[in-house]
Amino acid sequence: MAGLPGPERDPVEVTAAGAAEPSAMLTALTTEHFVLQTAASSTIAEASARATLYLLALSSALVAIAFTAQSPAVFMPFVAAVLPALFLLGVFTVVRLVDTAVENMQYLMGIARIRRHYRTLGADAARLFAPETGRWPEAHAVPALRLGVRFAFFSTTASMIAFINSLVAWAGVTLLAGRWLGEDRIGVALLIGALTAVLLMAAFVAYQRWRFSDVGAL
Repeated sequence: MAGLPGPERDPVEVTAAGAAEPSAMLTALTTEHFVLQTAASSTIAEASARATLYLLALSSALVAIAFTAQSPAVFMPFVAAVLPALFLLGVFTVVRLVDTAVENMQYLMGIARIRRHYRTLGADAARLFAPETGRWPEAHAVPALRLGVRFAFFSTTASMIAFINSLVAWAGVTLLAGRWLGEDRIGVALLIGALTAVLLMAAFVAYQRWRFSDVGAL
């Protein structure tokens, strides 16, 4: 009936419910921390596997090209088929390596948010989970940034594969230009190949900067 007091809750139950909420929150944060750390590790493993796959394909192709170089009739058709395939594999590898780097940074940012909450659990927690003892983006004096952000930007796995892939493009364009221009103008063919490699590397740098800017890494 209206006006009658409702059933009172047991003070013990109220206290238990209040204590259970922080405990449940901490359990959820710990679980999320573990999931994010596992996901971050998986991006590193994937990047390593993709880079290794590309380098293995490149080394195998170079060995095969060396064998076909003994026969001019086979060399050019073989190179014309292999180098474009290697270049495309490199492009796909680089794009995915940038993706994994961005994903890794997103996971590290999530871990940093959880560590920020850990620091509110007490005086000891504030000391144990201090930003200086964490990783990027909390700690700024990390080894990867010791020589500056720009150097760290060019030392990524994606940058390494992009540079090697640009050399593959250089070789392919040089051979193609030399075929068209003739052997007496090999210097011009080399210049065209070098210009192509520089343009490709510049395009990669612009692409990686654009992707990294999405997560505030620059």
